[in-house]
Amino acid sequence: MTLTGAGAAHVRVVLALLFVAYASVAAGAQDDPAVAAPPPTSGAVNRTVRFLGGAAAGLLIHEAGHVTFAAALDAHPGVKRISYGPLPFFAIDHARVSRRKEYVVSAAGLWFQQASAEWILTSRPRLRQESAPGLKGVFAFHLATSTVYSVAAFGHFGPPERDTRGMAVSLGRRGVPEPIVGVLVLAPAALDGYRYLRPDCTWAKWASRASKVAGVVLTLAAGR
Repeated sequence: MTLTGAGAAHVRVVLALLFVAYASVAAGAQDDPAVAAPPPTSGAVNRTVRFLGGAAAGLLIHEAGHVTFAAALDAHPGVKRISYGPLPFFAIDHARVSRRKEYVVSAAGLWFQQASAEWILTSRPRLRQESAPGLKGVFAFHLATSTVYSVAAFGHFGPPERDTRGMAVSLGRRGVPEPIVGVLVLAPAALDGYRYLRPDCTWAKWASRASKVAGVVLTLAAGR
């Protein structure tokens, strides 16, 4: 599919954001043994800052997924202010599209964060034993966000722009119950969490990968 000028511009912005996210995480991925150990207090603060930076990078990765696919599918992505009760936030808004495209755009943020978690667990399977707060921040964002989305899907609460609702209304001929999508979102995160704790568990690794692929393959089951 050929991108419009605006779509191409959005993709360039996303690539720049992804580069910033990658750079911020990579910078803290490994400790430099040549640098003297800082005092305990400053070391704890430094680790906390790097962890939070990794979580922020995880948010960028998630939102980049929405923007990338919305631009690629000519859905004209933009930023929309949303709120749930007293909590203000933002969402990537897009033009009205077919139900199949809606599924892709809604799921893309989760796909990107699942891909980042897969890269982390594959390249650094023993991350739990490492001092890599930036990567752990990205991974923690993946687990936390997937859990929150799943709980929202099970309870049918949250803003109507939530990803799980967009996915649920797009599957099949008339949509599917949102809790089904909640299970689809929670399964990869739960398996990734188990892999983090048990890096030598082969079945969890392949079950996690299969659940992530299943979420993409379900695009074929989305309405036109």
